[in-house]
Amino acid sequence: MEKMNPSDVLKNGIETLPHRSLLRATGMKDEDFKKPFIGVANSYTNIVPGHIHLNKLTNEVKKGIRDAGGVPFEWGVPAVCDGMAMHVEMRLSLPSRNHIADNIEIMALSHSIDGWVGVTNCDKITPGMLMASGRLNLPAVILTGGPMKAGKSVSSDGIEKTYDLISCFEEVGRNKSGQQSTAKELDTLEKCSCPGEGSCAGLFTANSMACMTEVLGLSLPGCATALADSELKTKQAYETGRKIVKLVKKGIRPRDMVTEGSFHNAVMADLAIGGSTNTVLHLPAIAKEFNIDLKLQLFDQLSKTTPNICKIRPSGPYYMEDLDKSGGVQAVLFRLQQRLLPAKTVYGDIQDALSKPLDDNVIRPLDDPYSEQGGIAILRGNIADRSVIKQSAVSSEMMYHKGSALVFNTEKDLLSAIENQIVKEGNVIVLNYLGWKGAPGMPEMLTPTAAIMGAGFKRVALITDGRFSGGTRGPCIGHIEPEAYMGGPIGKIIDGDIIEIDVPNRKLNVLSDIKNRPSNPPDRKMSPILRRIRDRE
Repeated sequence: MEKMNPSDVLKNGIETLPHRSLLRATGMKDEDFKKPFIGVANSYTNIVPGHIHLNKLTNEVKKGIRDAGGVPFEWGVPAVCDGMAMHVEMRLSLPSRNHIADNIEIMALSHSIDGWVGVTNCDKITPGMLMASGRLNLPAVILTGGPMKAGKSVSSDGIEKTYDLISCFEEVGRNKSGQQSTAKELDTLEKCSCPGEGSCAGLFTANSMACMTEVLGLSLPGCATALADSELKTKQAYETGRKIVKLVKKGIRPRDMVTEGSFHNAVMADLAIGGSTNTVLHLPAIAKEFNIDLKLQLFDQLSKTTPNICKIRPSGPYYMEDLDKSGGVQAVLFRLQQRLLPAKTVYGDIQDALSKPLDDNVIRPLDDPYSEQGGIAILRGNIADRSVIKQSAVSSEMMYHKGSALVFNTEKDLLSAIENQIVKEGNVIVLNYLGWKGAPGMPEMLTPTAAIMGAGFKRVALITDGRFSGGTRGPCIGHIEPEAYMGGPIGKIIDGDIIEIDVPNRKLNVLSDIKNRPSNPPDRKMSPILRRIRDRE
């Protein structure tokens, strides 16, 4: 018996007469009821630079769907810009990921969708769509909207400077530490750092997750790095529309392609390129929706044997456009090809689209890496059962550090301490009660980490039970579990405690007996939705 698509139940019979009548009100014709129904989850919004062009791409996706013999049905998906949310309300960003997965599940199941395309770009939207792909297990293709170009300005003496959003955040630290830029310099920075549409130009969380999408095989080859304003990205949108119809007609679903081997390859590629520490949050959550248990140990295990072969901002001088010109994700996989596990993708086998790197500095050979180990390390000790550091963005001098603790419960208090010169070289800053329940919502810590870098500190580390932006660089350790709110030791550290960080040996310890100290959780203001987040299991 031929396998039915979800929409088939609506296309015949007296019982579904009202449903067909409603569909005709949307403009459907007789011939459309013979075609597959394809959902298009569009996260367009005109407040998020990474998403302002997604309507244009969505129109190309729908054109491709129609040309391939499908009927596109579009709906909206919310998108939070982490860069903007940080200044006002950052605690809702990570929870929005789950909301996005729910949104797609609700719409696809309620409207008998046969397959769907996710049009996405930024930090939590792409992971939410990937979660939905595994949960629904309907044919799916993800179109990531592409990075923006790096910002540039040319001075009167002809010197070109390059900027990105992190340049702005680090300027805050410079200002707080008393290093005053001129009004003209600030104006140039504000106007040049984000030159147009696309996800922020470095290998931050949005672009890291776009790369993970391509490695998992749920987007077309080259999709992760093709610039948002490029003709190639427009062509990818059209081909994505055609591809989803083919997958529906062949009955190929995400779980037919994405396996434990796919996630193994994704983690390995993430470590090779030096992706965001937020991949450690997102990849296991996505894997869970595929009924796969992706353990944190795999990140650390592979990190010890996977060289770091890319230095993309914030870890180095290159931008996503440089990675794209050098061959993108497929060129990274070319370097790793002998280590890849067999895996299927929306375009065939994972080996089918590999391309030789065009620049050995942007994507180094495995025998000449930037470092012998991968981008992420997992630290443990009497402060944390587990914690995460982006070791590819840490200087060799800070791979081992011992320093006196300065404890804060809010980013505002830390910024004030920098401004008042309370933070000194050698300190280990502790930001606690910022985990999933303590904040609640586990906000991102880009403002304080960028402020430390911008202030010019060379020997200041930071540890937190919150999380970091993909734009974070330096000796910053996050995702500490158990979090302070749940009785974790990080909540018992006080000013003056000596903290030892040993990245090569994967250790994070406080050199004091803190077991019997009381915890002192702060009283935080919470909206009803934040209270629900805290109370949710």
